Amino acid sequence: MNKALGEKWEDVEKELFTPEEIAESDLRVAVIGELIKARNEKGLSQRELSSLSGIAQPVIARIEKGTSCPNLETIIKLLRALGKTLAVVPAAKA
Repeated sequence: MNKALGEKWEDVEKELFTPEEIAESDLRVAVIGELIKARNEKGLSQRELSSLSGIAQPVIARIEKGTSCPNLETIIKLLRALGKTLAVVPAAKA
C-alpha cells in the first residue's frame, strides 16, 4: 500500500477504517462540535461551564480537543448546563 502524497483523506480513511468506525467518528466529532458551539453561543469559558456543570475544566478541555471520550452522564451534565438536551433521531442515509 504505497500511496502518493496528496491523496484525499477520504480515500485513505476508507482503506483504514470500516464504514461503522467512520460513522462513529463523524458522530463523535459532530457532538463535540455542537458542545463547543453551544458554549461559544452562551459566551462561556470552559471554566465557567465547569462551574455550571460540575465537570472539571481540564475534562472539558480534553473533550473539546477530542482526546477524551466522555461518558453519557458527562455529556448530559454539560448539555444541561448549556440549556440543551440530547435527542435520538434516525440516522441519515449515506
